[in-house]
Amino acid sequence: MEERQKSTITEEAVYEALKGCYDPEVPIDIVNLGLVYGVTIVDDWVGVKMTLTSPGCPASSMISEDVKQRVRQIPGVGDADVRIVWQPEWKPTMMSEEARKKLSANK
Repeated sequence: MEERQKSTITEEAVYEALKGCYDPEVPIDIVNLGLVYGVTIVDDWVGVKMTLTSPGCPASSMISEDVKQRVRQIPGVGDADVRIVWQPEWKPTMMSEEARKKLSANK
């Protein structure tokens, strides 16, 4: 019987890759914006559960594609999917402290 190889993909590696994804309207990555709600890793598949700053976000498909491409570049990842959810609704309070400081400095 063949033993299944344990995945070497880590949540940390996924979150690090996602720090390169930006909402084009906000100069802050999606992780620090608080848009990423979770990461699931099954063998060489990675699923990202996330939201957007608003349901009518015109960059929705662009951001989703960017997330998939960045995750697929992680060594060991065979495929990636993005699930956009609207609950809980995103609020500015979900941003990291670093993101809040960056936004207030840009005003």
